[in-house]
Amino acid sequence: MASEYVQSLLDINPSYNGELLEKAYSWAEEYHKDQKRKSGEPYIIHPKAVGVILAEIGMDERALCAGILHDVVEDTACTLEMIDKEFGSEVAMLVDGVTKLTNLEFDSKEERQAENIRKMFLAMSKDIRILVIKLCDRLHNLRTIQYMPPHKIREKCQETLDIYAPLAARLGMYAFKFEMEDISFKNLEPEAYAKLDAEMHARNEERTEVIKHIVAEINKLLSELSIKADVYGRSKHYYSIYKKMTFQQKSLDEIFDLTAVRIIVDSVKDCYGVLGAVHTRWKPIPGRFKDYIAMPKPNNYQSLHTTVIGDNGNPFEIQIRTVEMHRIAEYGIAAHWKYKEGIQADDEETKLAWLRQTLEWQQEVSDSRDFVDTLKMDLFSNQVFVFTPKGDVVELPAGSTPLDFAFKIHTAIGYKCVGAKVNGKMVTIDYELKNGEIVDIVTSSNSKGPSIDWLKIVKTNSAKNKIRQYLKKENKSGNAEKGKELLEKTVKKKGLDQKEILQNQYLLKAAKTMSYTSLEDLYNAVSYGGAVLNKTIKLCVDYYHEDIQAQLKEQEELKIKEKKPDRKRQNTKGVTVKGVSDLYVRFARCCNPVPGDEIIGYTTKGRGIAIHRADCINMLSLPESEKARFIEVEWDEADSGMTFDARINIVAEDRKGLVADVSKICEDMDINISGVNMKRDKTGIATMEILLALTSTRDIQKVLARFSQIKGVVDVYRTS
Repeated sequence: MASEYVQSLLDINPSYNGELLEKAYSWAEEYHKDQKRKSGEPYIIHPKAVGVILAEIGMDERALCAGILHDVVEDTACTLEMIDKEFGSEVAMLVDGVTKLTNLEFDSKEERQAENIRKMFLAMSKDIRILVIKLCDRLHNLRTIQYMPPHKIREKCQETLDIYAPLAARLGMYAFKFEMEDISFKNLEPEAYAKLDAEMHARNEERTEVIKHIVAEINKLLSELSIKADVYGRSKHYYSIYKKMTFQQKSLDEIFDLTAVRIIVDSVKDCYGVLGAVHTRWKPIPGRFKDYIAMPKPNNYQSLHTTVIGDNGNPFEIQIRTVEMHRIAEYGIAAHWKYKEGIQADDEETKLAWLRQTLEWQQEVSDSRDFVDTLKMDLFSNQVFVFTPKGDVVELPAGSTPLDFAFKIHTAIGYKCVGAKVNGKMVTIDYELKNGEIVDIVTSSNSKGPSIDWLKIVKTNSAKNKIRQYLKKENKSGNAEKGKELLEKTVKKKGLDQKEILQNQYLLKAAKTMSYTSLEDLYNAVSYGGAVLNKTIKLCVDYYHEDIQAQLKEQEELKIKEKKPDRKRQNTKGVTVKGVSDLYVRFARCCNPVPGDEIIGYTTKGRGIAIHRADCINMLSLPESEKARFIEVEWDEADSGMTFDARINIVAEDRKGLVADVSKICEDMDINISGVNMKRDKTGIATMEILLALTSTRDIQKVLARFSQIKGVVDVYRTS
């Protein structure tokens, strides 16, 4: 006889194998029997909840077994071999994949994060159900996250917004995405969440009445047309509202889809019939109609979206879809699982083309930072949707060019591309594509093929990879080693010190300035000589001179301070150098260390010991030969009355009184402002870099907390 828990799963889907689920539940209950959650409740509550979520979205019974057992290998004496023997290799493989994902730690170190993301994609490549189970696991943990320590709550919520919510969207699992985002938003930005919640509740009664009237009107229209439909109001998720208000600088009244109605019908024909009736009854807003039925999103999302003007003059959104479309919109890939009977595997592989392309590309890339940067662009960035001349939809990352489009269609088309037509007009190959444009690639059999400069034009990692492969095969990529040698010889010939001029930090800045994605690409371009060689040297010389000028300025400032000593500030004190006394000590301005920071000393030539933060990018990027100049240092508690510069960035809505509010807080906290730099972007967002004289990292946390309470502030953080 099935337990009460397994019976609840069978009530959701009677076709499940009850005996198999009972066995999995008994195992999980036995192995977790002595474990408790942070809340003090029995641990078994969590795997039980994961199993229920998997059943609700329609996953198969083996996925349910793996979900129920997903923590036994990680947290108990149970082994994979035991699961393989009792439940089969498929369940064991799923449990193993989820265990690997659970072990991932997304910390702030880019290299470490990149390797962890690689592991995630490799696990997903075995079976996409691994990720679905992990998303269910994460969703339940978020629902009960209030029992975790505050720092863990922030860490898990940020990780969710950065990684798991975008992945849920890629799988079309929008119900998961929205709930994950709202919980994370509530915990990461509690004040902003509370403010928005209060504003929404203040309008709730009025909005409810408006929606009731709209629903009644629609039901009347559909009754006259004899169309059966389920009509109801839909609340927009808080995080979606917050993002629009923050990044589009909109008020709550300016968000059109705040009031929305969803209409679920039986057929595609009825979808368009309802659309016609709605547009007859209410005036549609031009440019706000989207037909995702004729042109589905890459994750197979389908629906009709239109925004119309209501009887009260306020706009509202209407979404129209079939029952099957609605299920896919909520649960994505889980709603049409390829292991279900009647679903073609090829169809699923098409929907997961983005995953396959990422897996192919990551095998070709050795540099983890390149992997992270391009992954964020290709997987998690905004997308543009353009058309082939035949009307097929092609999805590309925002900012893509006709060259990206050409390589997406076919590698050979990319190689032979000599130009492009967009909406019938010729454009350059570096033209930035926009949504809805029709792109026609012009090819020629006489094309010379890709050049190194193409690497600066394309945005997608797949196009860059194909261009590099071509250049390597045709021996047109130059020679990185040759380019490096040419740089060194030319610098020496010009009478310059190559060790000073060709420092890694200067070369990387030069590569970035000239739009090369790596030092290797820069060296390859330099190997041909000419303009790129000369420009590289000029840039490095400029950066070197800027550095020297900054050092001289710093020395002059130090001399002035020595003549006029400040009772509170002594830049030559505050730290102890291990094993050495009476050494000149100065604090690096690139990272501005403050007591409480982990620090490291760097022995400079004739300028004493430079004190840097241990995570200073300039220190981390030094070649191994330079790291021999590191020396152990520690903060001297005896100098606790000193102050140290700390750079704080404040990102906020540009308004009158912003600077005054910042100054008032500094005055109240008796903090001296050493410098201010402010800039404003086109969207009205201001970024204020402020240099403060503080005594420790505790002061930094206090001032960050106070600044974050200023009206209109979007983000506050310490920077190097």
